[in-house]
Amino acid sequence: MAHILIVDDEKSIRDTLIEILEFEGYRVGQASDGEGGLSYLKKHQVDLVLCDVKMPKMDGIQLLEAANLQGIAAVFIMITAQGTIEIAVEATKKGAFDFIEKPPDLNRLLLTIKNALDKEYLIQETKVLKKKINGTTEIIGDSPEINRVKSVIQKVAPTQARVLVTGENGTGKELVAKWLHEKSDRSNKHFIEVNCAAIPSELIESELFGHEKGAFTSANKQRIGKFEQAHQGTLFLDEIGDMSLSSQAKVLRALQENQITRVGGEKSIKVDVRVVAATNKNLKHEIANGNFREDLYHRLSVILIEVPPLRDRAQDIVTLTDYFLKEVCTSYGIPLKSIKLDARDTLNHYLWPGNIRELRNVVERLVILCENEISGKDIKDHTNLTNRTKL
Repeated sequence: MAHILIVDDEKSIRDTLIEILEFEGYRVGQASDGEGGLSYLKKHQVDLVLCDVKMPKMDGIQLLEAANLQGIAAVFIMITAQGTIEIAVEATKKGAFDFIEKPPDLNRLLLTIKNALDKEYLIQETKVLKKKINGTTEIIGDSPEINRVKSVIQKVAPTQARVLVTGENGTGKELVAKWLHEKSDRSNKHFIEVNCAAIPSELIESELFGHEKGAFTSANKQRIGKFEQAHQGTLFLDEIGDMSLSSQAKVLRALQENQITRVGGEKSIKVDVRVVAATNKNLKHEIANGNFREDLYHRLSVILIEVPPLRDRAQDIVTLTDYFLKEVCTSYGIPLKSIKLDARDTLNHYLWPGNIRELRNVVERLVILCENEISGKDIKDHTNLTNRTKL
């Protein structure tokens, strides 16, 4: 049963809407002005807000903006008198689903509410499915080091700035890229990933820009490249430091001109893509050695995010272990296992050269091989962690 909040300074309007909506089976709350509406939204999980535009203290537009700033996910439908239609239209540009004129037509009101709730349901379902397909996109941990990364993401994600993510293998650079995408205005569009290290240099241009039929011997049909697939979304160039210099030049041109040309084609194609790149290499050293273009580096690194290795955020090891333990047990459909203190002590003192990826693999191995309670002896028997521990 959806929870609807009515925010209107006219009691007669509120009373009428409450009667109609409760008859339709909705749970309904009310507020007489924007301030009261915002207070209600902070205290309750509301699915949809029917909000008057003109109100004392805080008007409907201000309430919508305040809700957006505080991350309140309720859908807004504005209620407007004839003289404020232009304002209501402006509200839809700021995120309101629709607007309804006073006095509201009953059939249109109910249909608009149904459409708004259906759309929000589909959006949430899509997010859930994306998480199931792509795996977790949650950054786990509360150490100062990882909180700094989260803080930068929160500031940068809503912008269009290009981001270069650096860090050792297994630290979660891809996760940072996904967070940047999910918290951006492009989150409802595609997140396209290219592993530059996994694609042969002679094929990377076709992978990125696509090709026309007949462009080369095996090109028996047209192919759409990753830049086009990511149009209006995010393109994640993983291991950018392994890209050949010739491919770097073409990527640089695409970023400069916001357009690409397919291999074997002549037509320029406009693309609107936000590029996030990642590498485990020191690109400044690569530039000095002639392996990476300095101009491309500056194009990619408007914002730099360095993901710390697990040994530098050791206080997150317990949190990550518990998270992976629950995740693995759930995926295998088995009861949640526990870890004894001596086992936790071993995990906390290991150097983790493989970082978070290694920790997850170890937890999965222990879940499979051990009984319901994982001990320090189990870690000694089934892993080689004790070979590389802190003094």
